[in-house]
Amino acid sequence: MTAEDDALELDVADPGHRDLFDVPPAQGGDYPDVAYFAGNSLGLRPRATRVELLEDLDAWAALGVEGHLDAARPWLPYHELLTGPASRLVGALPSETVVMNSLTVNLHLLMVSFYRPTRSRHRIVIEDSAFPSDSYAVRSQARFHGYDADDTIIRLRPRPGEDSLRTADVVEQLGGDVALVLLGGVNYLTGELMDIPMITKAGHAAGAIVGWDLAHAAGNVPLALHDWGVDFAAWCSYKYLNAGPGALAGAFVHERHLGGDLPRFEGWWSTEASTRFEMTPESRPPASADAWQVSNPPIFSMSPVRTSLEIFDKIGIGALRERSLRLTAYLEELLASVTDGRPLRVITPADPAGRGAQLSLRVDGMRAGELARRLRFEYGVIADSREPDVLRLAPVPLYSTYHDCWRAASALAGAVPA
Repeated sequence: MTAEDDALELDVADPGHRDLFDVPPAQGGDYPDVAYFAGNSLGLRPRATRVELLEDLDAWAALGVEGHLDAARPWLPYHELLTGPASRLVGALPSETVVMNSLTVNLHLLMVSFYRPTRSRHRIVIEDSAFPSDSYAVRSQARFHGYDADDTIIRLRPRPGEDSLRTADVVEQLGGDVALVLLGGVNYLTGELMDIPMITKAGHAAGAIVGWDLAHAAGNVPLALHDWGVDFAAWCSYKYLNAGPGALAGAFVHERHLGGDLPRFEGWWSTEASTRFEMTPESRPPASADAWQVSNPPIFSMSPVRTSLEIFDKIGIGALRERSLRLTAYLEELLASVTDGRPLRVITPADPAGRGAQLSLRVDGMRAGELARRLRFEYGVIADSREPDVLRLAPVPLYSTYHDCWRAASALAGAVPA
């Protein structure tokens, strides 16, 4: 039996849910469809998305303004259709969860409430390899409050010769001058899964607020934000959640912060739904994460998020995580024989419990973008590159296959000389 035959047999035994998704055609290689490993950048489109989005669009055509109340999925309470599935996905209460805006907008709206610096406590802790948008956001928040960004931001770096952060080293940096800890739940570059409950507990012990960017964690790994006591979190929906480019994001605020007097920006959708059309000049915010909404929700942007969340609700993140562990371990095993003797090195943690559905490789001797282009056009394998030297492979448990993993490893063996 060949290695390819072995991969095909594994797919029969552990098939995933590829049939629910549209897989793009390959632009090179020997197979009609791509082997898609860029779901950590943009997930594939669920086949139901087009059908259900057209249903919502047709309600507009048929009903006009009356669609707010009379559509099959009425627009006025439409965002509530997403609240339950989103809360279950991240381990939260429905009252703690809302889908709105985009990721960085949500982070800023949440930092309005949770970053309250003082002269003695104003520093912000992030990882040095944080996604640039997070760096821009916290630096601009520091400047907005009158502090020097270079002095305010503590950037955590791995130990010399290592690629990932150690939890103990993170905790050591949480001193009495730290106002806010804002880390990525899964690091976008290395795929490292941070110890969210441990770091959250340590941050609170140090007197800091602890928030999480879950862009690469939501839909990738099981989360328990409520039980872990996370203060706030935000995530996007276009990566593992497959809701389309620029899709609406999610936000979490722990129930202990709801209904209080935290400062908050407000708008039309921040007030109680039951009193919204009384048209009074003062907001009456609900004791829920809905109070952080500013504008009325964009229905046709919410529709693909709702479709995707229903898939996760039906299959369950626990079952997906189990398949993810099997699939990622298989890819890791295949890559071991490819990286040996080649200028390739996996920089993702080897411990399965310390990573999500991603293996990142550091490439020596060629730019990662050039390698990604060769994989796409010569082998029909789509990977994600981060210049200058990191290639990211995400075996997504919803639609990736063992045969995809075999194709990726074979393509790397062909594209990178030993």
